[in-house]
Amino acid sequence: MSSGSWKHEDEAAVPAGRLFKASMLDWHNLGPKVVPEIIASGSVSGEGKAGSFREIKFTPALPFTHIKERLEFVDEEKFEVKSSVVEGGNLGKEVESAATHFKFESSANGGCVVKVVATYKLLPGVQPSTDEIAKAKEAVTKHIKAAEAYLLANPTAYA
Repeated sequence: MSSGSWKHEDEAAVPAGRLFKASMLDWHNLGPKVVPEIIASGSVSGEGKAGSFREIKFTPALPFTHIKERLEFVDEEKFEVKSSVVEGGNLGKEVESAATHFKFESSANGGCVVKVVATYKLLPGVQPSTDEIAKAKEAVTKHIKAAEAYLLANPTAYA
């Protein structure tokens, strides 16, 4: 059984708090509006706090129909969230478990840096794929850039 992790960073030209709210706390609502070619719909059960579940349903653009995550940790003051996949995606097909930790840090230019650490445990016999990791990093960048573009075009949103 193989486990591993990857790290990724993206810079954005909007404040950490706004981007955190848009791309993490409200992504189930914003995602379908800003990337409708990828996200069909989204929902959260619970209050969006630790212990809540978030589900994102995808269009046929992705190789899986949905992903359901448990929010393990949410810190709205430090702009951090950690979630674990509980259903969908590659869970049970290639991956035994997967978790993602996002942290949004303010930068000197008034924008922010988004730091991501993903950890995973592969099912027996599945080999780690640098191609899959590259695709995951690209998906994170698209997610952050879509939210950033929305916020730049809508300066009062998530203020």
